[in-house]
Amino acid sequence: MMIEQLLDQEQESIVDVESLSVTFGNQEVLKDITLKIPPGQTLALLGESGCGKTVLMKSIIGLVKPTCGKIEFDGENINQLTERQLSRMRLRYGFIFQNAALFDSMTIGQNVAFPLRQHGRFSDNQIREMVLSRLSEVGLPDSVVFKKPAELSGGMRKRVGLARALIMNPELIMYDEPTTGLDPIMSDVINELILRTRSRNPVTSIVVTHDMHTASKVADRVVMLIPRQRLDPGENQVIFDGSVKELETCRDRRVQQFVNGEAGERLMEMRANGHDQ
Repeated sequence: MMIEQLLDQEQESIVDVESLSVTFGNQEVLKDITLKIPPGQTLALLGESGCGKTVLMKSIIGLVKPTCGKIEFDGENINQLTERQLSRMRLRYGFIFQNAALFDSMTIGQNVAFPLRQHGRFSDNQIREMVLSRLSEVGLPDSVVFKKPAELSGGMRKRVGLARALIMNPELIMYDEPTTGLDPIMSDVINELILRTRSRNPVTSIVVTHDMHTASKVADRVVMLIPRQRLDPGENQVIFDGSVKELETCRDRRVQQFVNGEAGERLMEMRANGHDQ
């Protein structure tokens, strides 16, 4: 085992996932996931569609209940909290949804201010200053505050989502496919904002992504999941956990298929299992 891995094990973790399994009906999505994330780390969560990345992320914030196992945030078992306690804890989280999930009927200013008005005790002037400050941080001008989400481009809406996630100064930010649907330039703008957010704020980040460029650019650590049906008997669902550099040299064929975007062997596997119908 590498010295860096030994040191990582000794670090205090802010997120501690222990033997987590999640089953929906007869479908076992996650099985026996154990994961420790130290404060300040940016973790990229990779894997093909259906491997359970989003379910894992939702479990971490208490939106999905484990079938078994536990999840601790800052030393507290979130599954033992009451709804009121869980709501208070979620104030320490920021969540950037894949499609930004802005309220269409609200202006951009109202969208970004929403968490403050729901959970804070601030004057209108304080809220306005905080909203403009966060919008400035993500590279948006003051003039957008009166616009509706439909008037903005996809990249601008993503940045508004980030501004809203930052407004309560979260300790943990979760990004769900932050660059999906964006052109390469705007994707890299989002990547730069993720890096800038980490440099300006003492924040832990989990980035769910299919984008290898995003993972390579923003992540301190990469974890890759694989769908349960693709596992060998007795194999752990986490098939890779390490640095980006280690990911590039990993010899697991499934990791290399994902990293290099090679579909040939996977396509034959899907045909053999009748999944291409």
